[in-house]
Amino acid sequence: MLRGAILGLGNVAVHGHLPGWLAHDHIEIVAAADARPAQRGELTARLPRARWYDSAAELLAREQLDFVDICTPPASHAELIGAALGRGLHVLCEKPLVCSLDDLESVRRLASATGRVLHTVHNWHHAPVIRRIQDLLDRGEIGRVTRVVWQTLRTKPAAPADGSNGNWRVDPDVAGGGVLVDHGWHVFYLVLGWLGGPPTSIGATLETRRHKRWAVEDTAQIRLAFPDATADIFLTWAADRRENTLTLLGTRGTIRVEGDTLVLARAGPDRGEQRWPCPPPLSDGSHHPDWFHGVAGEFVDEVREAAPRGVNLREASVCAVLLTLAQESSRHGGQTCPVRVPPPPASSAKLP
Repeated sequence: MLRGAILGLGNVAVHGHLPGWLAHDHIEIVAAADARPAQRGELTARLPRARWYDSAAELLAREQLDFVDICTPPASHAELIGAALGRGLHVLCEKPLVCSLDDLESVRRLASATGRVLHTVHNWHHAPVIRRIQDLLDRGEIGRVTRVVWQTLRTKPAAPADGSNGNWRVDPDVAGGGVLVDHGWHVFYLVLGWLGGPPTSIGATLETRRHKRWAVEDTAQIRLAFPDATADIFLTWAADRRENTLTLLGTRGTIRVEGDTLVLARAGPDRGEQRWPCPPPLSDGSHHPDWFHGVAGEFVDEVREAAPRGVNLREASVCAVLLTLAQESSRHGGQTCPVRVPPPPASSAKLP
């Protein structure tokens, strides 16, 4: 039995992570911490035996744990990761892992030095439509992917559990950015898998089209260039509807996502279309406990060394680089920036 605690008991923790953990027989969530006393009732209703703390520092000082699950806003991630790794705990963290390259280097080195798992919640890998896409790509149904076109349309950002102090997602000091941080990370790790690794360059434009009172962008346009492919990404909180659209163009055909339906269009002698229902659509909600269940399984396998360690962290490291470079590119008018991924730390240790 692995003993864990949740740091930050907002909507994603309550409606996404907790149901996912409860579905695992060999996991026990024994405690949670949140600075908002009102969230204590959410914990008691779901885990009446779990202990409550008003701060992460108090929880980490008093509990005997194997891991923590960090569900706080992005700006707090690096400090909490460092505190948990420093106590010899494995760490699962919501995206984005961190908001700066300095923080990325710091947490990667600490994870290596302590021999502990540092894993980011890349839950969209486990969406039914994404799993179907990966299966078709693995079977070579559209050949080599040469272009990805992605759109995420939203009318506003997701609401926090307690909106009495506003929405932290539009506070740059807390969120680290706007729609790019909130949605871009998901697109980055999916595209990396489909196109076989990091891009060679990135260009981005971040702007505010509708929500002028916010200090963060509500719209982002990004182009990723790969050695023999491109990805064009459009993200906005300024749309008039909630929708995700996706097209993968390959040398032998095309994959399209239309709502909760996946369409495979083959070219050449096998010309024709096939359709599969893959509910729910990617735009349906933001918590996805069934998707998190897959993430939790991957994390536990990595902790128990039933799966190779560091695969997820390498993927998250590239996402952090792309996030930072997209913001830098936009500051310079959309100028293309070369992508250089930091190598893994030179050595690692393992605590008993």
